[in-house]
Amino acid sequence: MAKEITSRSENYSQWYNDIVVKAGLADYSAVRGCMVIKPYGYAIWEKMRDQLDRMFKETGHQNAYFPLFIPKSFFSREAAHVEGFAKECAVVTHYRLKNDPNGKGVVVDDEAKLEEELVVRPTSETIIWNTYKTWIQSYRDLPILINQWANVVRWEMRTRLFLRTAEFLWQEGHTAHATMREAVEEAERMINVYATFAREWMAMPVVVGKKSESERFAGAVDTYAIEALMQDGKALQAGTSHFLGQNFAKAFDVKFLNKEGQQEYVWATSWGVSTRLMGALVMTHSDDNGLVLPPKLAPTQVVFVPIYKSDEELSAISEVVHKLRSQMHSKGITTYYDDRDNYKPGFKFAEHEMRGVPVRVAIGPKDIEKGTAEVARRDTLQKQYVPQEQLADTIVALLDDIQKNLYNRALAFRENNTVKVDSYDEFKKIVAEKGGFVLAHWDGTPETEAQIKEETKATIRCIPLDMPEEEGKCILTGKPSKRRAIFAQAY
Repeated sequence: MAKEITSRSENYSQWYNDIVVKAGLADYSAVRGCMVIKPYGYAIWEKMRDQLDRMFKETGHQNAYFPLFIPKSFFSREAAHVEGFAKECAVVTHYRLKNDPNGKGVVVDDEAKLEEELVVRPTSETIIWNTYKTWIQSYRDLPILINQWANVVRWEMRTRLFLRTAEFLWQEGHTAHATMREAVEEAERMINVYATFAREWMAMPVVVGKKSESERFAGAVDTYAIEALMQDGKALQAGTSHFLGQNFAKAFDVKFLNKEGQQEYVWATSWGVSTRLMGALVMTHSDDNGLVLPPKLAPTQVVFVPIYKSDEELSAISEVVHKLRSQMHSKGITTYYDDRDNYKPGFKFAEHEMRGVPVRVAIGPKDIEKGTAEVARRDTLQKQYVPQEQLADTIVALLDDIQKNLYNRALAFRENNTVKVDSYDEFKKIVAEKGGFVLAHWDGTPETEAQIKEETKATIRCIPLDMPEEEGKCILTGKPSKRRAIFAQAY
């Protein structure tokens, strides 16, 4: 089955598409630029969603839901915001169809034109801040800590499954605070929640940093991001958290009476991750045999495959597997018994390898006699024989080891593909020939950043929060710089 996958070295883009489709994560849709998330892919997204939801609630947030449709006039109130999203908006202009008088199906009813066009939600700052105006009167109403799980539409022209689609799933947090300090702390808190999730659940090492002015979210004062490095040497922005200052509060006239009895504009944040995380997961860990999943996000952590020739052998194996699965379930391990009789074991092995199941257990008549089981781990493809009475405890430890190994392997890759450079010639050579994260001094101007992007296609991914100050010179202009930024070509 792995032969059906294009190798990474041959065509990385096709390799990615092959895995997404053949591992059963998603499929193409009849609607241009949109995708169908298949049950297996959605099961992984549900595990991501459920864990993130727990983390949000642990930090005091509540879920709510706001309309899909946003009056067009709302986008005119915050200048940077409308400029940032205007070219990506899908707009509803009519509310009714009618039968074509010429008998050719249905047509838009020209008499059903909306008084004001509605934008299909590309992000919800405007509709939410218009609502917050009615919720907030006094400092006693603050903070408001709201998250919503929703779909959004951004009219992308060049799409790729999970990474960039016209419609995608996400969560978006929108919070309101009485002080600037509280809002900045919230923005930093939530980017660190994302970083913890990426590292501990996705086994994906990320760099936490601030975006440059040119790369900020439209309407933000500061944007924090987590950046990950994919196996082809390109960066992927995996999550963002924005300190919005008072921009949206002023745009929608959201004021509150402070403790001193004075009117003041509210301070805001927004933050979000999307099904783009699914693409990051695929590209961080998978190999030429298919998908590789961290155990914490695998819908099935252990698959049992019986090896048999007769119904009697299958019956004996099934009895043993039933006991072993029961032991594992008691330890919180999710399992699947693949006793389908219309596929041979070799096919099943290849299929579950393709789908990234972390551990495979094969049991045949000889294993029944010896009281053992063959255990194969997906990350390294190594096999071992384990006594059945030790199997549950062994697999608990094995799943933990696989989770750690995937993180350490990805971290080693990132470290081996992170380079400091001090000249523009060296910078261009590394970006063109090797890729990866390039740490370089930059003079802080949008003009320099734009020229570097135009000449190399590399952008500033972030300025790491833990990057120490260091006197240097901009690689392009030679002007003074006090801190390096991470440059990379990116998705």
